[in-house]
Amino acid sequence: MSEWRIGRGWTDAELRERLAQAARLPRNFAEAPEALPEAPGWRRYYSEAVVGREAPGPARPDGPFARGCVAVASYAFSDPRIVIGHFDPEAPLLGRPMLLEMRALRAVRFLGPVVVGAVREATVDGTDDETVYGFRYDTLDGHIERGAEWFTLTKAHRTGDLRFRIEAYWQPGQFPTWWSRLGFATLGPRYQKVWHHRAHALLARLVREPAVRAPDGTDGAVVHASPAVVFERFPPRDLPTP
Repeated sequence: MSEWRIGRGWTDAELRERLAQAARLPRNFAEAPEALPEAPGWRRYYSEAVVGREAPGPARPDGPFARGCVAVASYAFSDPRIVIGHFDPEAPLLGRPMLLEMRALRAVRFLGPVVVGAVREATVDGTDDETVYGFRYDTLDGHIERGAEWFTLTKAHRTGDLRFRIEAYWQPGQFPTWWSRLGFATLGPRYQKVWHHRAHALLARLVREPAVRAPDGTDGAVVHASPAVVFERFPPRDLPTP
């Protein structure tokens, strides 16, 4: 059952305990994550946007694409007013347990465990060579959703465009109360669209930041991926279409 609170979040000690528990939890869906795109009964949503540019050609080790990869792996693109990712920065990305703290109506918080089930890092040869980096997380027992979600950043070598894509396959999961299930069904689509829009906007800012770095042990035993960013007001018509 999903853990939830009103008004206050979880301490670092509580998060460390739950991260240790998450490392032993099974996925909360039976299908293989790789099979979800073809599996019946799963909802799909995605968004995609150009979030930056660098000089054409292969990705530079110190350029915007490299900074974007660090921000993606650190879940730093997530608006902390909607979802904060908690994780151990010393854990390897592949297989890393994470706790997603989902916020609604400013006061209600849900804590959902996930695990990084796949990492993609490759150069794709073709008519427009690309470098791709990203990861997929899979939901675990106790999450209010079931499914898997990919976050990928791609550099087109010909144009230098950096394109960020979010793609998920999901079903409703384990809600702790009847009203949380009703609230998710009612408010979830709006939160989802706003979160997607702001994820692209935030990553676009982070790829321009020379100070972006991967978190490590000096940041604490648990990293809270919640960059302090002031967002502009985005008209609803500019929200991405899932």
